[in-house]
Amino acid sequence: MNEILKALKERRSVRQFKPELVPEETLNAIIEAGLYAASGMGTQQTKIVAVTNREIRDRLSVLNCQIGGWKEGVDPFYGAPELLIVLADKSRPTAVYDGSLVMGNLMLAAHALGVGSCWIHRAKEEFEMPEGKALLKKLGIEGDWEGVGHCALGYAAGDTPSPAPRKEGRVHYLR
Repeated sequence: MNEILKALKERRSVRQFKPELVPEETLNAIIEAGLYAASGMGTQQTKIVAVTNREIRDRLSVLNCQIGGWKEGVDPFYGAPELLIVLADKSRPTAVYDGSLVMGNLMLAAHALGVGSCWIHRAKEEFEMPEGKALLKKLGIEGDWEGVGHCALGYAAGDTPSPAPRKEGRVHYLR
């Protein structure tokens, strides 16, 4: 089977991670895959924020937990040691779609390189909060950006789930 089609069928979200960081070369290859995602009219109006600093990652975890309404101490990132946060230019009508394609590329590339991943939501709300806006300002990211998602990354601490059978009746042909 074609390797891309195989990866599409095998990739699953990881919800339990080992603490070790992904090697920088591997992380950069995953990021590069995200940069090659399709975008509306080829505008490439997305950004990726790589969070490898544990203190910043943990602060984002606390914010994400508050937004999700969980009790203190819950880690919505499932212990993933690194995050790739995808941002999209709010002025683009395809912003969320473009960012979603970046997220898909990141997760598929991670899988292809033996790295676990999981799409974690609430990035939109995080970067509407003063703390999120301050982080973007600190990075020199100006403008109006929407958080599309966090790609939690790391090595799986346990078995990767098997794919569920695909539901019937989801494809319709107009011939």
